[in-house]
Amino acid sequence: MKLAITVDSEVHAKVLDAAEAEGTSVSAWITAAARRALLVRDGLAAVADWEAEHGALTRKELEDARTRVARATARRKRASR
Repeated sequence: MKLAITVDSEVHAKVLDAAEAEGTSVSAWITAAARRALLVRDGLAAVADWEAEHGALTRKELEDARTRVARATARRKRASR
């Protein structure tokens, strides 16, 4: 699907640089960024739903989750090398 968007000049320049650095087109880069943003949005909604049913996550639960995310991110970075 084709989509026309308007972004400010600073964002435009950074998107062009990011796409070039990743060796991809601006369209592919924007699509990937939108997918990530939607995934984050869905994840935050899921957490809000869970907390509405079970209560707020504790500081320990949040720290444990951050640790798991950091480890998974590190594994993905090592695997992509």
